[in-house]
Amino acid sequence: MTTDINAPAAAPAAETHGAHSTEGLRALMMGSIGVVYGDIGTSPLYAFREAIAAAGGTKDGIPPGVVIGVLSLILWALLIVVTLKYVVILLRADNHGEGGTLALMALAQRAVTRGGGIVVLLGIISGALFYGDAVITPALSVLSAIEGVKLVTSAFDPYVVPLTLVILFLLFAVQSRGTARVAAFFGPIMCIWFAVIAIAAVPQIIQHPDVLSALNPVHAVSFMIHHGMIGFVTLGAVFLAVTGAEALYADLGHFGKRPIRVAWLTIVLPSLALNYLGQGALLIGDPSGIENPFFLMFPDWALIPMVALATAATVIASQAVITGAYSLTRQAIQLGLMPRFEIRHTSESHSGQIYIPRVNMLLLISVVLLVLLFKSSSALASAYGISVTGTMVVTAMMGFVVIWKVWKWSPLAAGALIAPFLFLDLTFLAANLLKVFEGGWVPLALGAIVMLLMYTWRRGSRLLFEKSRKLEFPLLDLVAMLEKRPPQRVPGTAVFLTSDPASAPTALMHSLKHYKVLHEKNVILTIEIAQTPRVELSERVRLEEISATFSRVTLRFGFMESPNVPKSLAIARKLGWQFDIMSTSFFLSRRALKPAAHSGMPRWQDLLFISLSRTANDATDYFSIPTGRVVEVGTQVTI
Repeated sequence: MTTDINAPAAAPAAETHGAHSTEGLRALMMGSIGVVYGDIGTSPLYAFREAIAAAGGTKDGIPPGVVIGVLSLILWALLIVVTLKYVVILLRADNHGEGGTLALMALAQRAVTRGGGIVVLLGIISGALFYGDAVITPALSVLSAIEGVKLVTSAFDPYVVPLTLVILFLLFAVQSRGTARVAAFFGPIMCIWFAVIAIAAVPQIIQHPDVLSALNPVHAVSFMIHHGMIGFVTLGAVFLAVTGAEALYADLGHFGKRPIRVAWLTIVLPSLALNYLGQGALLIGDPSGIENPFFLMFPDWALIPMVALATAATVIASQAVITGAYSLTRQAIQLGLMPRFEIRHTSESHSGQIYIPRVNMLLLISVVLLVLLFKSSSALASAYGISVTGTMVVTAMMGFVVIWKVWKWSPLAAGALIAPFLFLDLTFLAANLLKVFEGGWVPLALGAIVMLLMYTWRRGSRLLFEKSRKLEFPLLDLVAMLEKRPPQRVPGTAVFLTSDPASAPTALMHSLKHYKVLHEKNVILTIEIAQTPRVELSERVRLEEISATFSRVTLRFGFMESPNVPKSLAIARKLGWQFDIMSTSFFLSRRALKPAAHSGMPRWQDLLFISLSRTANDATDYFSIPTGRVVEVGTQVTI
């Protein structure tokens, strides 16, 4: 599979998806509230509690200055990190309407002439860290919601972990059915959630209006200055309030900039700010409320309904991260960072709604292990933050490249814009690194494993491509030889898939060697993955006549698209090729890899690459080729 760096521009998401232009702003806002803001919207369940605990707060007493200082840090983190960095700046850095770290990586890589390898490495790091977030978010969110039942009666305490596991099992079990039906309820439920958490905070704020002084950033600065290392440790917990900010950028292609921005500024940010202020007011009046300040804002009769609503909200937050992991995996496969996995489409009308069984199973196993290992949201909160802060640091770095190279700003101007955000992200990362031994090692270990797999697959694929290319015969020379001395012809069309259109495909060489026949029409087919999310249909097919019996066809797909070879070849009819699937045979080479005595990688990495290649999904299924029309030719290659 090759990557076309000089890909022509694809249509923006707003044009390629009619829903973006026909649906009203209100509907898109509702959708964005349900999908984009689930993670950050459920942060009040644990963020403020953990930040106060990190600042030294206890049931016996919490100085009002500490409460105000921590509140100020949270509020200004929301304003600077989420509002300024993501809502105002990064939402403009879209790759033809799509966002996310790999989309940003592709955009930056296309813009640079040197240092492309560094950009790819940054993309690998951010993608790997996202999987750590995708594992921790469901475990932490659902645990924190279920823990609310302990406030009703301590008798529920032994059932928190089992209930959490049941909900998580059900959540992952329904993934194969698709999220379309469930997603219709996401927006309304999250709107109710934001309204309820805002309204519940108002009585507390009225009782202790002095909590509003936290809106003054001087209190945040003063807290950091006067509390030294404790303030630095507190900053790591404060970051829990902004986890989920990456979702703003990652889901850009689903909803567009304006709905995401309007939803944040008019509904989500005000609701979050009010709720945090309400929790702070509660602790000023009753320090013992540190046990669970979120749920204690509600009267006793409302606890069970709130636990149910919180559980629904955290399931929605988890769902958004899980589907995000599917999308990221598909992008990574298309960009050559992972082997082919089975991808199932769960919707006939929305190509983005996919299900990847292998990823789903790995996520479920990891999430269950985390719940059993940590057993409480407070313990798991220590593991949260590192993966998200790491992703934010990498996003800021790639953002600098895009602002400089794509937006054509001067390096100084681009640096001046990004440097404050990068400094803040690095500060948050350093604060979270203090929690490595308390659980922070989990996302780092997960990220390191995924990063090693991505790096090994990319490096091994390149070495294999270069080695195969040296062994292959030039296509034009072979065609000239066959035209002079043609073998026996058989009716029909043969399509030979290859990643190198300049060389004769291995399957063609073996077919001539063993069958000693040639079809009437022969097509050398190459699949190219562009560094744009989607490719217009007019740019999908490139057809080149080599001779009377040989043609070279290139099919181009965006990294957000699933390649469908038969449908794309049907487009070639407009270019003069009469494609008939029933008279066409597809020839693929199935390579059996063996480690070579000397290769470009250590032997352990060779063995890892070979193991990954064996797990790759069959090319026939991945490219949607009818199995009855496929002939596979086996070859052995050393690497």
